[in-house]
Amino acid sequence: MAADPLSRLLAEHDDWLVVERGLAANSLAAYRRDLRRYAAFLRARGATDPSRIGEDDVHAYVRHLETLTGDDGRRVLAPSSVARAVVAVRSFHRFCAREGFVERDPSEEVGAPPVPVGIPKALDEDEVDRLLHAVTGDAPLAQRDRALLELLYGTGIRISEAVGLDLDDVDLDDATVRVLGKGSKERIVPVGRGARNALDAYMRDGRLALRRARARGADAGALVLNARGGRISRQSCWTIVKRAGARVGLGERLSPHVLRHSCATHMLDHGADLRVVQELLGHASLSTTQVYTKVSPERLRAAYEAAHPRAHATTRRARAKGAAGRRKAVRG
Repeated sequence: MAADPLSRLLAEHDDWLVVERGLAANSLAAYRRDLRRYAAFLRARGATDPSRIGEDDVHAYVRHLETLTGDDGRRVLAPSSVARAVVAVRSFHRFCAREGFVERDPSEEVGAPPVPVGIPKALDEDEVDRLLHAVTGDAPLAQRDRALLELLYGTGIRISEAVGLDLDDVDLDDATVRVLGKGSKERIVPVGRGARNALDAYMRDGRLALRRARARGADAGALVLNARGGRISRQSCWTIVKRAGARVGLGERLSPHVLRHSCATHMLDHGADLRVVQELLGHASLSTTQVYTKVSPERLRAAYEAAHPRAHATTRRARAKGAAGRRKAVRG
């Protein structure tokens, strides 16, 4: 059975994402997932010819995503997920128009729903210190877990980047690690003393012990290994972080990405330049990094009260009045 025009152009767009845009595996998987859902919606409406898809169809799809609910009546997709889906849809239609497969882009005037910009939920420095001391002992898995925690916080790299690291990417003499980020962009990230010491111990002892248990066909060059000696998965890294957090009472607050948030926030708190943090985190746009400059209402009030001359005007007047009364009493 021959593919319909929609399937053919979706396949062309997928090839373009891989070859021309060079998307990372996780981003590519997200585009494919979003566009499969879009294609199913269009086919249910009988719209299998991209040249006949109109702006009304795209608007209807966005409304469909915004109103999807589960059995409990709650929305299935967060605004950020809807926004990401719209990006995928617009990429597809823009590609079709630019390559001449259709006359116009029906998604050109369709905007994504607004996504609330929240303040990243960073840990405070004492909490990070407790977390980094949560893993004890010198067993191979303990050395690995300690090295992973120190690496995630000490460098701010993404969990997918940590999983993808090879042994050759780490230069402990130079205190750097070579990271392959989104869009296959490479960057060199400095490694602090805590992470360097933990990595050194793991690479000398723990990793070698895990390599001896390697499964057939395991990735011999991987830095972070699982108990069978193969490259660790993202899910296993997530579990390691959550388990360490549970030991020190951080519970649901902790995830690998929270360590990335914490690294960026603490660097900025200690005076790091925003562009330096942008480079460290591998953000393509400075605006992405700028979210870390937002402060909580509590921090904002504390800074105001500490710095503004009128923040405690009433208290100062009362203090001055009391001092004057005491001087008057002394003179009397």
